Amino acid sequence: MRRLTLTPRADWREKADAVGFIFHHMEGQAYWDESAAYAFTLAEIENDLEPAAADIHELCLDLVDEAVGSDALMHRLAIPAEHRDFVAAAWRAKSPSLYGRFDFGYDGVSKPKLYEYNADTPTSVFEAATFQWLWLEELIASGALPANSDQFNSLFEALRDRFTALFPTGGFVHFASDADAVEDRQTVRFLEDLAAQAGLEPKFVAMDAIGANAEGQFVDQDGYLLQAAFKLYPWEQMLREPYAVHLATAQVRWLEPAWKSILSNKGILPLLWERHRGHPNLLEAYFEGDPAASALGGRYVRKPLFSREGANIEIVGGPDGEREPILDQGYGAEGAILQAYAPPPNFDGQRPVVGAWMVGNEPVGIGMREDDSVVTKNLARFVPHFIEG
Repeated sequence: MRRLTLTPRADWREKADAVGFIFHHMEGQAYWDESAAYAFTLAEIENDLEPAAADIHELCLDLVDEAVGSDALMHRLAIPAEHRDFVAAAWRAKSPSLYGRFDFGYDGVSKPKLYEYNADTPTSVFEAATFQWLWLEELIASGALPANSDQFNSLFEALRDRFTALFPTGGFVHFASDADAVEDRQTVRFLEDLAAQAGLEPKFVAMDAIGANAEGQFVDQDGYLLQAAFKLYPWEQMLREPYAVHLATAQVRWLEPAWKSILSNKGILPLLWERHRGHPNLLEAYFEGDPAASALGGRYVRKPLFSREGANIEIVGGPDGEREPILDQGYGAEGAILQAYAPPPNFDGQRPVVGAWMVGNEPVGIGMREDDSVVTKNLARFVPHFIEG
């Protein structure tokens, strides 16, 4: 694994806009960055990253199977008591999953280490599935990369095929997100397009436009019932909204299913460690307040059970015992976990994290984000990758 410095294509912005990747700059900063690329060997993909994602995925499914039968585990994961049966029922009904993304620390030498699992509302799927692949094809065609270069990336085809498998007879499916958040809306547009290619009829509805009718069923702004719905909106918030009283009776087939509320929770990190202590792809982790956490020593990472894009994540115990500044967005009321300090590797002053994509039960690709901080935050850049031939 190595980081290469490259010359960006002169017209990459126009090409990004043309395919709907209009959030390539956010808050005045470049989000897509093709002035660099990460090169992997095929062995690093096939022997390290792909099996790590597959193995951790199986451990996560085992954990869900245990958690839905344990009120104590549901409590530790801050699943609201009044919705635990709803979450468990989704698992027991074998409600299928569309996708998820593991975030790994990896340097090409040591085994990948799991930082967290974006199991419910993972973003960066559009740029990972589409724009970095177009980048690879064009750089090969121009001679900027060798003709035998490749990419660990069947994400586009896998998602399209997964929609076909989930809805073999086609049908009408709602797609929901915050209509005003550009990244979220474009991500959902991408998934709507894939669903249409799979023979479905997608219809967008803004999350705040979903209502409940007199029978307690969810309806969109035009009064159409939600029967199958993809939502780019986290379960930990849905379970705490006023409309949550209808979730158990509304009979919506949700993507992601409600059991993903167990996995989209950093509480799974100490639970996985507790059950698979010493696993090569796990970092030592404990719930805050557990006396066993003293084993982490004086330097560790504190993560709220629910947080996004590096918000409210603290590095405790710096060189002089100080805490590094955090991006405070108000997360943490439900509790926190403590995880061993294992910063992303340093490549030319940048700290990359590997996002390993799962579709259904299969690892299907990776996307790279890098920050100049050891905490990957909301403005971390997406950098393409390729496999050296």
